[in-house]
Amino acid sequence: MSNKLLIVIAAVFLLMMGMMGAGFFILWSKMASAPQTVAAEQQNVAEEVPENTIGPLFSLSTFIVNLADQGGKRYLRITMDLELTGEEIKEKLEKRLPQIRDKVLMIIPSKTFEELNSSQGKAALRDELVIKLNGLLTSDYVKNIYFTEFVIQ
Repeated sequence: MSNKLLIVIAAVFLLMMGMMGAGFFILWSKMASAPQTVAAEQQNVAEEVPENTIGPLFSLSTFIVNLADQGGKRYLRITMDLELTGEEIKEKLEKRLPQIRDKVLMIIPSKTFEELNSSQGKAALRDELVIKLNGLLTSDYVKNIYFTEFVIQ
């Protein structure tokens, strides 16, 4: 091998090692400052978001309905609380209680055991009930539904 070839190979090797070292240095400095940035962002988010509070609750009496299974041998006993946007909506719900019970009694018996047996099925039922109940209301709304009793037999 000639001396020129050895010098070129050594120069390329040193240049690559220098570039790798610079890359590692940049990466290391960014990684060292990242936890401080994330902690600062989390603190800002915590200051902006209010505490996770539950709105006023409206309790519905227990529903016992047959499920839409073959043979009709299964039934569901369910009790739920409605989370509301404000206290003033409670009076509206009291006046519309027959309509609310009707909506619930039209939705739940159309479900099968397989649909309600999983946590995804219960969440889908909750979402469907919230949408239907909010269809009865004009200004305020039901934020969430909490199942306090859910027994399938």
